[in-house]
Amino acid sequence: MLDDRKLAVLRAIVEDYVSTNEPVGSKALAERHNLKVSPATVRNDMAALEEEGYITQPHTSAGRVPTDKGYRLFVDRLSQVKPLSGAERRAIETFLAGAVDLDDVVTRTVRLLAQLTRQVAVVQYPALTRSTVRHVELVPLNDRRVMFVLITNTGRVEQRVVELPEAIEDTRIAHLRAVLNACLDGCGLASVPELVADLPERLSPEDRPAAATILSVLLETLVERHDEKFVFAGAANLAGADFTTGLRDVLEALEEQVVLIRLLGETSDTPSALTVRIGAENPYLRGTSVVATGYGSGDNQLARLGVLGPTRMDYPVTMGAVRAVARYVSQILAAS
Repeated sequence: MLDDRKLAVLRAIVEDYVSTNEPVGSKALAERHNLKVSPATVRNDMAALEEEGYITQPHTSAGRVPTDKGYRLFVDRLSQVKPLSGAERRAIETFLAGAVDLDDVVTRTVRLLAQLTRQVAVVQYPALTRSTVRHVELVPLNDRRVMFVLITNTGRVEQRVVELPEAIEDTRIAHLRAVLNACLDGCGLASVPELVADLPERLSPEDRPAAATILSVLLETLVERHDEKFVFAGAANLAGADFTTGLRDVLEALEEQVVLIRLLGETSDTPSALTVRIGAENPYLRGTSVVATGYGSGDNQLARLGVLGPTRMDYPVTMGAVRAVARYVSQILAAS
């Protein structure tokens, strides 16, 4: 374990390198930071940090830069993430509160995160399987076609046109709608198949063919891979970034939904848990750092959001922004 003085030197190196993108020398550290020790002592501490793998010298006679191990220790020893200002918090709240539906919430969230962090922001749509049914709507289009609409507690809307096996009056469609809502209102989508398994038998014989067709569409909707739907913004922020991984690899990864799932990490039972993966800790995209957290309604985590960028990242600012935005999105979903 490093003593407090060496930790202070490491912290100063990380902060200077992140802000200047230039290797940091002992003289500059002694002049810019109130380390209360001589430049010679700083040099000795830097030598010790280099020997233990926390910093490295990219060129002969150059200063030092943090390694992945150095960034990891810096993040783990952060006393606090940088809190957003009152003006920033009000701006976030106002911007997100103006959203009109779930798509708008996600679009605004990803744009906001990219602007706040100057990194690439990634937002996963709320997982359908973790949501609950708010309402089922059946809209007659003609005597043999209806629009099936599933609305979840997160504001997500799934709709399909259903071809019925036979003509059916609007009054019978209304009855089917009432039966479906009485059966499914408020239930988790994961439990829907079990709840509707014997539903046709509880209906009159004349309604069973239409009900069976509509239920098959409902179940097809639930098994589709909606959990892999992501949006991202801020790719232009990568233009000036210094990646050990090629920029082309990073851009290709952003197009791959499976890679994005792995980068953001799995959903967990602790929505507010903030994860920071640095450099080699990202086996799917080495040379990058990812800061991510979950969001949801109450204690129910529905999906994840975060940012991706180079390891030379302002971690306190990025972590504070990701945590704050996730909290506001969760509040919006809970209120909805």
